[in-house]
Amino acid sequence: MSAAVLAGEVVGRAVPVVAGVLGAGGVAVAALPSRVRARAELRRRWRTWALAAPLFLGALWAGRAGAFALAAGLGVVAVAEYARMVRLPRADRAVLSSAAVLIPAAAWLAPVALDLRAAAALLVVSALPALLTGDTARGFTRASRVLFALLWIPVSLTGLVVLDGTALAVGVAVAFGDVGAWCGGTVLGRRGPLSRPLSALSPNKTWAGVLGAAAATAAALAAVGAFTAPLWAAVLTGCVLGDLLESMVKREAGVKDAGSWLPGFGGLLDRIDSLLLALLLTMAVAS
Repeated sequence: MSAAVLAGEVVGRAVPVVAGVLGAGGVAVAALPSRVRARAELRRRWRTWALAAPLFLGALWAGRAGAFALAAGLGVVAVAEYARMVRLPRADRAVLSSAAVLIPAAAWLAPVALDLRAAAALLVVSALPALLTGDTARGFTRASRVLFALLWIPVSLTGLVVLDGTALAVGVAVAFGDVGAWCGGTVLGRRGPLSRPLSALSPNKTWAGVLGAAAATAAALAAVGAFTAPLWAAVLTGCVLGDLLESMVKREAGVKDAGSWLPGFGGLLDRIDSLLLALLLTMAVAS
């Protein structure tokens, strides 16, 4: 069965689920009274979801060519936001921007090339700008930040290409998990043991949010016909730790958001941080 057919089957199950949830969410957000402080923020988020969902579903329905275009587009924007946050020099940014296109392209056209040879190439390429410029002051820091970004963003996004229909299920489940975490934290995270934060990196992320994300991701995977315990564990871990991972980067960089252009979220990295880790972990459990 071709990748396009497999993705098309999952899209067929996912479209009514996503459309139903977006519709119900739109009605709920529109009905919020004006005294609710988060009303405007929730409306902005809903509009972003309503625009992003068809793009995501449509790209993956188109097969590996569409998945490559989606991965490359997300990667180019995400690495630009990351490079700006951690103040990488122009040469390092060029390496990341090129890798954001070339690594998903390799996953599409030559997936067998993604092996130890690719790992060695990533290590060399990440250090090359600092080595060639003889950066004795920040060379190791630069190389480490570039290598981290390569693994975190372009390599993770290859999951959109190689996982076929599973990638679509992961994307839907992560989106539901983010909403479930917010709902769980809002309803159950006001007091008691579930109100304790997971990490000082993000005090608003509580154990109640984990519970909400666990329920929402399981429901989403079941709804699109993709639930397995390993896949659920990978998606849930991505939802929980992916946001904390980006918070760690932002804390050290001294910024609140990766960007300001995406209504309701900030930057693209603020929207896909959980997806990145979930895709990477899914590839690990699926191998």
